[in-house]
Amino acid sequence: MTVFFYIIGGCILSLLFCLVAYILIRGFRGFTPSLLSFSEKGIGNQLFNTVYLVFLSLVISTPLGTAAGIYMVEYAGKGRLTRFLEMCIETLSSLPSIVVGLFGYLVFIVMTHARWNLVAGALSVSILCLPLIAATTADAFKALPETYKEGSYGLGATHWQTIVHVMLPAASPRIITGIILAAGRGFGEAAALLYTAGMSTDIDWSNWNIFSGTCPLNPFRPGATLSLHIWGARTESLAANAAQSADFSSAVLVLIVFTFSIVSRVISRNISSKTGSI
Repeated sequence: MTVFFYIIGGCILSLLFCLVAYILIRGFRGFTPSLLSFSEKGIGNQLFNTVYLVFLSLVISTPLGTAAGIYMVEYAGKGRLTRFLEMCIETLSSLPSIVVGLFGYLVFIVMTHARWNLVAGALSVSILCLPLIAATTADAFKALPETYKEGSYGLGATHWQTIVHVMLPAASPRIITGIILAAGRGFGEAAALLYTAGMSTDIDWSNWNIFSGTCPLNPFRPGATLSLHIWGARTESLAANAAQSADFSSAVLVLIVFTFSIVSRVISRNISSKTGSI
């Protein structure tokens, strides 16, 4: 059985290596510096939109998801309410992204009489990230030894002080893992953004008036992400370099997810070593 499981693990690693190698080779095979430009021929604007939208979604979903997980473990107790919340989280995490996109379009675009914008896309992605962060936070708090809480109470700390100063830092490595997974889904999301963030991008990098529709930091402007750019370049674009732009965008997207995961893991390990958490 040990040999069998080693073979299964090796097959998974081999498949992952082959997939990443194929994407990177195709993406960088015809690379030209113009692909990194912020013009119509490059993907600079789409790359910025992707990072900016994921940042906005994490700003929304991380505190809400973490608070929901803490509430289920530390305040709700064992009962019907907790079981109902867990069922709701499981149902929410299984929703197809296209359904969330249609919901976001109806609520954040139609009902507000707004046009496609990054905030609507970030809110839609947050709906997909919330159950993952909440479930990870709840599991992280449940995995902590009871001695953490008992020792804090023994020193005279309140319940809230125990959560903030003892349990949350100890559980932070696992919570960060959940945030990494949520961010990875945000980086690769396309269906939910198709109806909310829009397919167009009009950025003027000399305009830093945040109330302007062409300001890069204006969250209420439309903006196509890398995943949407890949879909559009492969299905609708008539540009001469559309195929190469889509391949290069795929390679850049893979590198972004890997870089984000590695950096987050390093930060998580540093926090874990300083706090002595599990």
